[in-house]
Amino acid sequence: MGGNIVVIGGVALGPKAACRAKRLDPEARVVMVDRGARISYGGCGIPYFVSGDVSDVDELQSTSFHMLRDVAFFRDVKGVEARPRTEALSIDREAKTVRVRSLDTGVEKDLPYDRLVLATGSSPRILPIPGAELPGVRAVADLEAAMAIREGLSSGRVGSAVVVGAGFIGLEMAVALADMWGIETTVVEYAPTVLPTVLSPVLAAMAQRHMEEKGVAFRLGAQAARIEGEGKAERVVLRTAVGEETIAADLVIMAVGVAPNSELARAAGLDVSPRGGVVVDETLRTSDPDIFAGGDCAEIKNLVTGQDFFLPLGSLANRQGRVIGDNLCGGDSRFPGAAGAWCVKLFELSASGVGLTLDAARRAGLDAVAVQVSQFDRAHFYPDKDFMFLELVAERGTRRVLGVQGVCSLGDALVGRIGAVSALMPHRPTVTDLSLLELPYSPPFSSAMDIVNVLGNVGDNILSGRNESIDALAFAELFAERESGKAFFLDCREQPNAAPYLARYFGEWHNIPQGQLAGRLDEVPRDRTVVLVCNSGARSYEAFVTLAKAGFDRVVNVAGGMATVAKAGLAPEV
Repeated sequence: MGGNIVVIGGVALGPKAACRAKRLDPEARVVMVDRGARISYGGCGIPYFVSGDVSDVDELQSTSFHMLRDVAFFRDVKGVEARPRTEALSIDREAKTVRVRSLDTGVEKDLPYDRLVLATGSSPRILPIPGAELPGVRAVADLEAAMAIREGLSSGRVGSAVVVGAGFIGLEMAVALADMWGIETTVVEYAPTVLPTVLSPVLAAMAQRHMEEKGVAFRLGAQAARIEGEGKAERVVLRTAVGEETIAADLVIMAVGVAPNSELARAAGLDVSPRGGVVVDETLRTSDPDIFAGGDCAEIKNLVTGQDFFLPLGSLANRQGRVIGDNLCGGDSRFPGAAGAWCVKLFELSASGVGLTLDAARRAGLDAVAVQVSQFDRAHFYPDKDFMFLELVAERGTRRVLGVQGVCSLGDALVGRIGAVSALMPHRPTVTDLSLLELPYSPPFSSAMDIVNVLGNVGDNILSGRNESIDALAFAELFAERESGKAFFLDCREQPNAAPYLARYFGEWHNIPQGQLAGRLDEVPRDRTVVLVCNSGARSYEAFVTLAKAGFDRVVNVAGGMATVAKAGLAPEV
């Protein structure tokens, strides 16, 4: 085909599209511009550079074989003309030119294009509050910002920090500050839980509790009202339900999300959604067939809801870059959308998920139910194991899997399970598909009945009416009201497990091992709600079946058992 290909943006999608196009069409002239000084770097690695896990910033800009992805690399190795420190000012669709300006010389010129790629990414949102402009207030925007943050930390000028926002970047930065640098760190979040858009309240409580144990403080349900200081940030004033609170802060990290950089597209008359994302089809073409867009600046289809959504992830941008590279050269590659798979490491605990939480499903108008399970991530007799906690969100009626989230200290094991479910999501799996999902088995890696299979089985039982469960939060609320006498708490474990609770809550906590329950039904009241607990929810489910068969109709099973309740920090004190 030949001709001119111009790519605006040189971080994730842009380099992938440019290099793919040049490989497929060596006769094409490919020019990639970016206003940053550094191009083609791993932005998702910034928190790990700040923490010191990545020692040199060049590592984020290097290939796996240690070549720095700079201007010379793209010219000599890829045949792409890379122009950092060059800002795209406007697009003339009729003349098919892009007006650019060198940030070093101020010289402007027009670049001709036959096909154009918008890989303009996104920008961090900055809260419009007093003091946001003070020195010491930072957003995690690019490598330059990351280097400035790390320089401030290494200089010893930072003793306390406030991170505004408990999403991925906010929590990762909190870990970096508290773990490597020993900074007194507080995370402020307007929502009542951490990771509020991707993790259920019970799983979020587990993540928060683990981070608190590592020294990170949280102010949830709070809003940063202003930042104060004499010539630099010194404190953050919060607005809470009970009034104002002031927290010392030598460093303030703004991590309240990002917004698509779609100004060029909008000014050029391209379709942009009300949320600000560039509108594209499955070929990642915009409303102009010669202009493509992807990555953080574009919206894609949510494979669960069928609606368009904004998902700024480097993994998506790289996959989309290959699709665009194909189509720049006359191909017909498609990007159907995404289910939103994610993972994050928080000290020694990992969290991961795909699809919708229960709240998100209900906001989307879906009749959904949540199911929680806890189980060892590998054979119970294998010495190196840990509990994994998973939550399934499924649609009533269709029994379709809408999402799965989980936490576990063994992150690779967790991400492997979520990855398996993620691969199913484009095919609209049901809980039966999870029950029958074939996963590799060997005791050092999994159980013969894998936790994903158990999750599908429990989901099937609940959707079929064979089980009725409550989560750890509902259990904690019921136990807090135990003096009302409305609930009867029945521990289905063996007596040694139940003994501490029997001693502490005499007359309020009861114990009948599951294997003895059928012969001791007369000890269970029929005029109170019977709350069944065991370690993981398995024996209490068997007890539920026994009571249901005997005609008990006011019985609930604590999902995930005491392992889940304890991990979330909601277990009764003993």
